Amino acid sequence: MNDIKTEEKNNTNVVNQTFQDDEISLIDLFAVLLKYKKMIITLTILGMIFILGYSILSLVLPPEKSFLPNKYTPKAQMLINDEQPSSGGLVATLNNSGLRSLAGITGINSSSSHSALAEYLVSSNTLLDNVVQEFDLINKFKIKKFPKTTSRNKLRKILVSNFDDKSGVFTISFTDIDPEFAREVVNFVVNQLEQRFLEIGVDKNKLAKVNLEENIQNSYEEMIKLQKQIQQLEHSVSNVYANNVPSIMLDTMMIKSELKVQEELYAQLKAQYEMLKIKMASEQPVFQILEYAEIPDMKSKPSRGLICIAFSVAVFIISIFLAFLRNAIKNIKSDPETMAKLKGKN
Repeated sequence: MNDIKTEEKNNTNVVNQTFQDDEISLIDLFAVLLKYKKMIITLTILGMIFILGYSILSLVLPPEKSFLPNKYTPKAQMLINDEQPSSGGLVATLNNSGLRSLAGITGINSSSSHSALAEYLVSSNTLLDNVVQEFDLINKFKIKKFPKTTSRNKLRKILVSNFDDKSGVFTISFTDIDPEFAREVVNFVVNQLEQRFLEIGVDKNKLAKVNLEENIQNSYEEMIKLQKQIQQLEHSVSNVYANNVPSIMLDTMMIKSELKVQEELYAQLKAQYEMLKIKMASEQPVFQILEYAEIPDMKSKPSRGLICIAFSVAVFIISIFLAFLRNAIKNIKSDPETMAKLKGKN
């Protein structure tokens, strides 16, 4: 029984001694901070002055020469409809347009969406190469080695696409130090994406509308051409000196017949066009541009305030570490036994 009480007493003493050692350690740590407070405060202030001057200088220098220039990120927004019953399915569309391999490469199946296709097309090599060529990005970015691959990789980092599942809004953004140039790139990409959707034939209604507009224009031009020919022939018949009046009359009748056919064709095409416009008004298109990008008047990055705060905190932490390091080195030098061990003496 006495042994048990003695053991409990010893354990209590050990715990008390541990708490006392911890208390002493905290006091020692605080003492070190007080001892080197001038160094800590001086380094922190110098760090704050440095990062503040660094930030101000980055604003004063021209954007192309600044080491921390303002960057701007214009955005364009499109509406991507993932549910289009009249489209017949995205996979069928790709197969019919001769892009069967595209469905396999991207993993698009019957349950895939048009938004997934849009995200793929924005980062596709074809579209990226068009952007690089249009704006001569190889020279702008001063790319020397592997120009095609390097320009694509660099463009993928600053040309960003994002799709919001809730609203169905697809956003494209581009970041650069020149806000007007960034705006031009975004709008070019938007037009390229719309053209690619049209070429693939995802939106049947829009494709049919384009074809009808082209056919209507061709039919109209043909009618104008035939009318001019008839006028010329009729003018020839009115000439009393014309020796081949019967032949001219026959040609005129044939052209008038052809003109009548063109007029009927034109009327049918116009009727189809008007019906299609009514149909498109009642259905949501697969791809619809909501807003083109504008020139931003506010930078997107960098946040110099956060950079200054983060840098100042980092310098403060490093100065504390240096204080403890200096104190440890000083303690080692003042301890003969430790110095002897470091020198390899027993």
